[in-house]
Amino acid sequence: MSSLPSPSPSPVTFLPTPHALALHMEDVSCEFPSNHRDGTTYCAVDRASLDVRDGEFVSIVGPTGCGKSTLLNVAAGLLTPTSGRVGVFGEPLHGTNAKAGYMFQGESLLPWKTALENVMLGLVCRKEEPRRAAQISRSWLARVGLQGFEDRYPHQLSGGMRKRVALAQMLALSPRIILMDEPFSALDVQTRQLMENELLDIWAGERCSVLFVTHDLEEAIAMSDRVVVLSAGPGTRPIAEFDIPLARPRDVNEIRLRPEFQRLHAEIWDAMKSEVLKGYEQTRRAA
Repeated sequence: MSSLPSPSPSPVTFLPTPHALALHMEDVSCEFPSNHRDGTTYCAVDRASLDVRDGEFVSIVGPTGCGKSTLLNVAAGLLTPTSGRVGVFGEPLHGTNAKAGYMFQGESLLPWKTALENVMLGLVCRKEEPRRAAQISRSWLARVGLQGFEDRYPHQLSGGMRKRVALAQMLALSPRIILMDEPFSALDVQTRQLMENELLDIWAGERCSVLFVTHDLEEAIAMSDRVVVLSAGPGTRPIAEFDIPLARPRDVNEIRLRPEFQRLHAEIWDAMKSEVLKGYEQTRRAA
């Protein structure tokens, strides 16, 4: 990518949003310098609007490279949009979203710290008293099934166990919004389904809001209250959304066998398949 500076965000007037909305993104656009040296830009997201209600579990699906992670970074306050409005619980978002926790796709644990020390990290940075930070961290490690593994280093844990540590690390900070970027994609099928059910159990108890990015349509339907479909890039934006009226609590393995799940899968796939094919063709031409 070119070293040209990013376009300056356009000044906007923030309009207050209902407090029932945990996250409000209105007409968000994100542009980046192109690979050319002529000052042109690449529009990754174009006038996208998306809301997440308080306590709602929303998944974003769409073609590879369409801008799902870009929207997640905007929600986290890690990326300032070129234009548009972002609100968190009725207040404009300036800088990092302090009410959100972010679970990345890749490994995020520090290899020289134990599981307990990794979970404590955010609390220590927040100036929590060390004994209290350790108490909270031990409690969350127990809740994700890792009691007795507090002194293990990441290389001594399986992939699924490392994901549990990362989940505990994020939840220890008591976020009101959870942002997740394909957090379980690298896991085997069985471990992935265990982690999905574990996340749903925790979410049911905490009732925070979740914005979940995934390439797996089955995963999105099994876990969500609502699924949002993005168009192929450049200039991605939501093109459809679907309520998921499947009863809770859910077992992500069992619910896939139900006729209503299959109906929803066919309906959502029908809305997104042309965008997936378009994204695939764009990737093939660029290769």
